[in-house]
Amino acid sequence: MTEPALIELRGASVRFGTRTAVHPLDLRLAPGERLALVGANGSGKSTLLRLLHGLRRPDAGLCLQAPALRIGMLFQRPALLRLSVAAHLRLALRLAGAVEPEPAARVAELLDQVGLRAEAARPARALSGGQQQRLALARALAGRPGLLLLDEPTASLDPGAKREVEALIEGLAAGGMSLVFASHNLGQVKRLATRVLYLEQGRVLADAPVGPFFADGGAALPEAARRFVRGELPW
Repeated sequence: MTEPALIELRGASVRFGTRTAVHPLDLRLAPGERLALVGANGSGKSTLLRLLHGLRRPDAGLCLQAPALRIGMLFQRPALLRLSVAAHLRLALRLAGAVEPEPAARVAELLDQVGLRAEAARPARALSGGQQQRLALARALAGRPGLLLLDEPTASLDPGAKREVEALIEGLAAGGMSLVFASHNLGQVKRLATRVLYLEQGRVLADAPVGPFFADGGAALPEAARRFVRGELPW
C-alpha cells in the first residue's frame, strides 16, 4: 500500500501577472524523502518552496498537506530582529504555537543542537554569517516540524560556515527529517538528497532518484537537464 504523502501538489501553478513562475505541476513527497530542487536562477525553485510552505497559494490546482503537518523554512539570508539569540527562539516558539512544558529547556535544547549555547545572550545581529544561519535553522526547528524547506541554505556563507550548516542539515536528514531544498551546489545535492527535481522556466524537466539523476553525467536525463549536470548551462 502506498504510504500517505506529507504534501502533494495536483496541477498546481503560480503566476505573477502575465508570467508563469511554476507551470501546472504534480508532485508527491513521502515521509523521509529528501528532495533537491536544481536549475538555473529564475527556474522556479524559490517559488515552489513557498508554494509547498503555504506562503504562496496556487493560482490553479491544489496543494494538499498531511493533517497536522508542521513545516519549517530556512531562507538563504535570515531576517533577524534586534533581539538576543535566545529571545529569537522564545519568539519562534510562541509564533509556532508550540506547547512546551518547559520553554526555557526547549530553547536550551535548540541552542545546543546548533552549537550556539555560548551565544544565547548576544544580539543576533552581532553573530557571524554562519552563526546567523545556524540560529535561523534553530528558529525553523522550534515548532518541531515534520518537513523542513531550505532555500539555498549555504549559498551566502564562507567555506567553513557552509560545512557547519551542511553538517547540521545532514544530521537532521540522518535522523529521518523530510527535506525539500534548493541548491546550486551539486556536491551538496549528492550528499543530502534522495531525489532530484530539475526545473527550467517553471517546468519540471526531470524527476529522479539521486543516483540515476547523476549517473554517467546525467546520461538518462532530457538534454537540458543533462547539460546542466555537466555544467554546460549557466546557473
